[in-house]
Amino acid sequence: MSAENGTPDSTAGSPGAEASGGPRPEPIRFFGTTWVDHGSGYTARRVGVAVGSLAAAAASCLVLRVAYQGLRIADVGSFVTLLMVVMFAVCSALAFRHTWEGFTRRPDPARQASLRGLLAIGFVGSLLAFFFRSLTEAPGEKLHREEYEAARARYAKRTTRRSGNPSRKRRRS
Repeated sequence: MSAENGTPDSTAGSPGAEASGGPRPEPIRFFGTTWVDHGSGYTARRVGVAVGSLAAAAASCLVLRVAYQGLRIADVGSFVTLLMVVMFAVCSALAFRHTWEGFTRRPDPARQASLRGLLAIGFVGSLLAFFFRSLTEAPGEKLHREEYEAARARYAKRTTRRSGNPSRKRRRS
């Protein structure tokens, strides 16, 4: 494990990967490394993730409905109620977009930290983005596959360049 961010050191192209025969794929949450060859129940996991994220989004909407009803019962006024609804809608839309973009490129850690509160408020959008992406692939699979293929190509290029026994090289006199 990397001490800095808690991620495993077995990422695509990690320095220790060459000693063990090449780069290893980076695991994806809920999928591990099954995304590489789509084996070991990959399809069942995708279905499970899709159903789970949709169920979590639906349950979250029910919780938000209870909160909305609490505001109505408290009679805080139509402005506060409208403000709350607009806040959750905007934050959910922004969280959806941010999560969706995170499946195709690595997010900037500083920007991620600054958006943490917004993403927490817009959790329904993040859950829906996870659901829609899991209908076509494991969320983040495309990004991980591109990085893994690039790391494998770099590794193959390095190993073919150094192949052969250097002591048997012909020396020019």
